[in-house]
Amino acid sequence: MPITILPQSATISGLQDLGDLATSLGGVPCRTRDLPVELEGAEDSGMGVWECSPGQSRRKVAGAEVMHILTGSCTFTPEGGESLEIRAGDTLFFPANTRGIWNILETLRKVYVIFP
Repeated sequence: MPITILPQSATISGLQDLGDLATSLGGVPCRTRDLPVELEGAEDSGMGVWECSPGQSRRKVAGAEVMHILTGSCTFTPEGGESLEIRAGDTLFFPANTRGIWNILETLRKVYVIFP
């Protein structure tokens, strides 16, 4: 199996415009871009680089997710929990079906892996 490398993922180009998030809250829709990456040998998992403009949105990801924040800053408030401050350099793990509110303060870019 080949090893997958995303060179300089903080500045990598070629992200596809996905438009406004359907789960945006408030008056300003969050705009997203994505660069999905296929992982040989891990076909059921999703991986890539994702970027989102400032704003608020609801998280509705069914799978477990590991992410590393490359640029930007935000808060995440899990349902029934306290707000977490997140910034570039942080690595997070979200258990499956984690719900809550993202408040992106400056454009956020992350590398993610989502497990089914």
